[in-house]
Amino acid sequence: MRVSETKISGSWEFTPKAFPDDRGVFASPFQEAAFVEAVGHPLRLAQTNHSTSRRGTLRGVHFADVPPGQAKYVYCPRGSLLDVIVDLRVGSPTFGQHDVVRLDSTALNAVYLAEGIGHAVIALEDDTTMAYLCSEAYNPTAERGLDPLCPELAIPWPADLTPVLSAKDRTAPGLSEALAAGILPDYDECLAHYERLRAT
Repeated sequence: MRVSETKISGSWEFTPKAFPDDRGVFASPFQEAAFVEAVGHPLRLAQTNHSTSRRGTLRGVHFADVPPGQAKYVYCPRGSLLDVIVDLRVGSPTFGQHDVVRLDSTALNAVYLAEGIGHAVIALEDDTTMAYLCSEAYNPTAERGLDPLCPELAIPWPADLTPVLSAKDRTAPGLSEALAAGILPDYDECLAHYERLRAT
């Protein structure tokens, strides 16, 4: 398993070794030993999610109140997508910045995002499937979102795709609006949460 931290602290890319043969391919997108070595604690698993999207479908930017937040381990078992990691933790050195990782069914690479980090994806082809492991169950009262097309975020969505958004994502606040409303995670609170996880 090859592991590299993205430019947003608290998020990593994991790339497993794939074993193709005349029957197909085998890979292990999640490996606990590699995860613990990189992140410093096991992944608590409360829920698994699965979504299939047509080309251009844009989901996010999503995040959850911290604590407890919702960490995600995301991979793409079919098709291809761009996974966008957005630092929404107020006080973070990279607040408002993002990183982009391509996930696809050939590399079977994965991205882990710690609690408090924003997440968005766009499908690059029809029938793209995203699977992700979540540290907490879905809690609608703690779920938040930002407008993925917010100019302040300046996310480089592919120019050849027309984004397809849900009504909820289309009407989500921009970065400044969310900051003024006090709904963004606090960086120091997130760091304290990560330390508690490492101590257990």
